[in-house]
Amino acid sequence: MKNSVGEIRDALSAIKSTPIDEARVMPAGYYSSEQFAELEAEYVFRKDWVCLGRADEVAEPGDFYTTDLVGEQLLVTRGKDNAVRVLSNVCRHRGNMIAEGRGRKSRFSCAYHAWTYGLEGQLVGAPHMSKVKGFDTACYRLPTFKTEIWEGFLFVNLDGEAEALAPRISDVLPFIKNYDVAERVHGFTEQATWQTNWKCLAENFMEGYHLDVTHPKTLRPLTPTGLCEHVPSNGYFNAYYSYYDPKYPERGPFPPKLTDKEKRCSFMFGVFPNLVVAAAPGILIFLCLTPNTKDSVNIRWGMSALPQSEGITDEQREFMNQINAEDKSKLETLQKGLQSRYLDPGPLAKPDLEGTIYDMYQYMAKQLASDVDLG
Repeated sequence: MKNSVGEIRDALSAIKSTPIDEARVMPAGYYSSEQFAELEAEYVFRKDWVCLGRADEVAEPGDFYTTDLVGEQLLVTRGKDNAVRVLSNVCRHRGNMIAEGRGRKSRFSCAYHAWTYGLEGQLVGAPHMSKVKGFDTACYRLPTFKTEIWEGFLFVNLDGEAEALAPRISDVLPFIKNYDVAERVHGFTEQATWQTNWKCLAENFMEGYHLDVTHPKTLRPLTPTGLCEHVPSNGYFNAYYSYYDPKYPERGPFPPKLTDKEKRCSFMFGVFPNLVVAAAPGILIFLCLTPNTKDSVNIRWGMSALPQSEGITDEQREFMNQINAEDKSKLETLQKGLQSRYLDPGPLAKPDLEGTIYDMYQYMAKQLASDVDLG
């Protein structure tokens, strides 16, 4: 039987009082319901902080890239004042997009009627509009969205009402401080769309249960399933240590304060709802996930390197491409399975393997459980 939105929200309410070692997988509709996906877009992605990528993707004044967040067209720029902004990528005249892709410009001009905007969003030119009674360029700035930069990651809040981000995820800092996450230098970012629900990919990246089976030749020799250790959550993040096989050789360079323990593991963490990160000794891997449809996810993913290194190597990039291909294959068949009317999901594995999924359930319950007034 297909799950109604009410049943999905009831399941989220129930998980609030369920101990982590007794938790079960959410009903299939949690990952496949069109109506529930609409609630997520409105009450999660429009109201909470959403990560767009690394701030140094726009490293110099004039650098920009465009992206989409639940149908909102966004323009990320670094202004002449060196501040990073997230602007609406929609012209104030008749609503066409003013920029595409990524690059470097001194201003942005809509290709429809040539209304032109500066890097900070101000309208600087509008052909023939001086003849329109009362027209004032100062009245037609591009909307600017609320932003916060945390450990080098750029976050945006569309409705402008979210509480400050940094204090609520400060509990993550002791775990990542020696990895020098904020100092990592951006290597590349790619965009992709996979045919799976966004939560399926978020959960997959943040659990070690699948490593041995899904990645037998890539991750299993490095970070086998049996060497995962769950880190308790405060409700705004999830995390686990992914320890390296003792037989796997050390590979520097390392951040200068990294402990012997940290040289032998990756710290995997997610900032709810959409950022997942692998902080490894030598590289940083991040995925920013946003819903495309109920059955597909938009991905901005990339890698950053240590400042003292030679950057991201072809070998590292190809290794991650192989891992992504392996995950994509499994997650796209998973999404097909989640359409079944006969699926009765089972229990989560022990906390060291799937406790991070329970943590994400708790976050989603705070946003969308049936005892939450959506107004």
